[in-house]
Amino acid sequence: MDTVSKKKRSEIMSRIKSQDSKIETLFRKKLWQYGFRYRKNSGKLFGKPDIVLKKHETVIFIDSCFWHGCKKHCRIPTARKKYWVPKIERNKKRDKQVGKIYRNKKWKIFRVWEHQINEERKLEETIIRIKKKIQ
Repeated sequence: MDTVSKKKRSEIMSRIKSQDSKIETLFRKKLWQYGFRYRKNSGKLFGKPDIVLKKHETVIFIDSCFWHGCKKHCRIPTARKKYWVPKIERNKKRDKQVGKIYRNKKWKIFRVWEHQINEERKLEETIIRIKKKIQ
């Protein structure tokens, strides 16, 4: 890959937000409405969870269908497949490692897919399900 292409890719990737995405913000607002108080994007905990409910020893990760390889919705770009396939596989492998660490600590871990909260009804159902499991 030539230098121009690397610079262009770097520029594009730098615009992708790693936190406070639209789905994360919607999820957090609804969680707050249900009375949960949380920390967001805690760098003190392994894997930098999107949401930490310390009182309940619970972490929540909001996973985008593309970046975390959702079986239903992830469509690998046809261009540069040799880059994207290993990239997404590394993300999935890291997600499994993070889950194992929290289970070993006896913390609850929830991975919420983007498609599970992209509608108000689904968002509500997901939060109710989490609430039942942690209280």
